[in-house]
Amino acid sequence: MLPLEAIELDAFRQQHEHDTFWCGLLLGGCGLQLTTKLYTDRVCHFAHYPGPDGHPHLCGRSARDVASADHLYVKAAADAWLRARGTQAGFDFVQPDGVPIGSVVDIQLPHRNLRVHLDQKVAPDWAAEHEPVLGVSVPVDSDTLIDRWYVHRIRLESEGTTRRVRIGTEAFARPTEWFALDQCEIIDRGLSTPAVEQIVQARTTPASTVWTPGKKREEPAQDVQAHELLRRLLYARRTESADLAQQVCREIDELAGVSPQLQHQLDAARRNALAWVRKETEARRELFTRLGQAVASQKARSVKTLLTEIKTATRDGRTEEEERALREAAGYLAAAEAAALARLDNLLEDISRLSAEDPWHVKSKVGELFRVAAGIGRIGEQRQAQLSLWSTRLRYLPLPASAGHAAQATRTYAAAPGGRPGELDH
Repeated sequence: MLPLEAIELDAFRQQHEHDTFWCGLLLGGCGLQLTTKLYTDRVCHFAHYPGPDGHPHLCGRSARDVASADHLYVKAAADAWLRARGTQAGFDFVQPDGVPIGSVVDIQLPHRNLRVHLDQKVAPDWAAEHEPVLGVSVPVDSDTLIDRWYVHRIRLESEGTTRRVRIGTEAFARPTEWFALDQCEIIDRGLSTPAVEQIVQARTTPASTVWTPGKKREEPAQDVQAHELLRRLLYARRTESADLAQQVCREIDELAGVSPQLQHQLDAARRNALAWVRKETEARRELFTRLGQAVASQKARSVKTLLTEIKTATRDGRTEEEERALREAAGYLAAAEAAALARLDNLLEDISRLSAEDPWHVKSKVGELFRVAAGIGRIGEQRQAQLSLWSTRLRYLPLPASAGHAAQATRTYAAAPGGRPGELDH
């Protein structure tokens, strides 16, 4: 956050004397370098350097308020919170249907994925593998609250020059309760707050019977067992364990002597559970079909995404055939990345032999170099240093009109956070 007052900006400049500032791509910016503007008659602010022709640079970033960086605050806060609990997660600022970056943050956890919706641009998908976490402006209907028991919300509050994340739990006919991130946990069924435990306990505890003097009523053993099976079946659905659901359904088939009303509940629960298992089995089969097609088509990005989805969907165990499919996909990814690295090394070697007297050829090759690098997950420190060197050298070469695309590819790569390229794809 750049200080708004001139006297504070002087101190800021001294503190960051050896730092440079860039228009963040993850904020919807252009990736070019910024300078600080000091004013005494209005607020200080960051500004782009003028273009080569001296005219002001036109940047496409539209949102410039503090909330426009909330997706970055969410990532930073969630990463620190999970690391403190010994858990590492993956983060992705996805853009479904081309929505602006920052609307959605995907958090990939070992056993459960979260999708944070910071605004209403992307509708929550309650049937997806991830658990939606809704911003305060995202609506949710009563049927969803009743069916899911609760939903989580997120809000960010300004605190000095940063933003503080708070997690809320909303249930039907209950006000939203808010908690600091440190009060939350990640458990088998997903994100949990102190309110979740109360809601689950209230929904799963059988209603107490009314005691009448002179009468003692004991529930039949079969009915007690039936209640326990219903609770286990509910737990299987909440934890998305198809194997446990099938096991409980078999036990329901074997249980006899249950009271008629309770038997009716058992039969209905069993039918619903088996329908859900069939749906999950079909979805699982579809995932492996898509994985095989992605490998056959050599679409590395799709393979990587599907591997993450499949490992989450099959955490209860896999068949030998499924394990073989996963090994083949992992082998393809390793080979594809090795080939891309070899191509990157060849380009680096070719460029090192080019003469600076032919700037068009140099710029064309550097553009190709950065396009290849942007498709590799990890390139290593030595290659990263060479890319940074060529990014710097490119600024001092004259820019032919036909080489504009190459320069833009270079800026896109160089302005990525930490210089980290994107995902491998073909």
